[in-house]
Amino acid sequence: MKFDPVEPGVWPELVYPAYKSTVKRGPLQPNLRIEAPIPASRNIQAGPHILLPNDTDLTLHGKGGEPLGEKIVVTGRVTDEDGKPVRNSLVEVWQANSAGRYWHSRDQHAAPLDPNFYGLGKMLTDDDGRYRFVSIKPGPYPWGNHDKAWRPAHIHFSLFGNVYAQRLVTQMYFPNDPLFDYDPIFQSIPDEAARQRLISKFSLEHTVGAEMLGYEFDIVLRGRDATPMGL
Repeated sequence: MKFDPVEPGVWPELVYPAYKSTVKRGPLQPNLRIEAPIPASRNIQAGPHILLPNDTDLTLHGKGGEPLGEKIVVTGRVTDEDGKPVRNSLVEVWQANSAGRYWHSRDQHAAPLDPNFYGLGKMLTDDDGRYRFVSIKPGPYPWGNHDKAWRPAHIHFSLFGNVYAQRLVTQMYFPNDPLFDYDPIFQSIPDEAARQRLISKFSLEHTVGAEMLGYEFDIVLRGRDATPMGL
């Protein structure tokens, strides 16, 4: 099994001193590339054991009320290096709430928790490789990396390709965020064009009436136009 290599500068630096925790946990030896076929029998299969009701609508996971913040819908296609759809593939998302706080015990940011928003969802791509979910636009938050360190608003994506062993993780950002230039995680990707592929596009086509604004975020898993991963 042979894949087109990812272009230099697309993947973030394994050790990027401005992103302080990478100095302690980043590997000092280069990665090894392993190319081996995976039996088709281990492919992800769609079924009720993977998805639960409302997994594609993060605004319905709370304690019964409406979550606070700007309601959005996010959609896009997952493709391989040849532009072919990655079908029937599991996509997981997680994010902070509109105040910039995660529903997690380790997040002690002074922003309020929203009892009507947990920020977790998952879905399967369709036959065209497309996914879609409804959520709340996340807020920025301080993260203690350096003085005045604030993360741009973002949504985390976990993608499994065609098998669970292929899991890749990335982040989706929103257009025109003023924090891009100051965020070491975003800036750890050397290539400017690759960084731009992490920024979603506003979509009037996918905007739903007066209910929610639409954003489109396409993901390419490999090749010269690959979406940066490992964030």
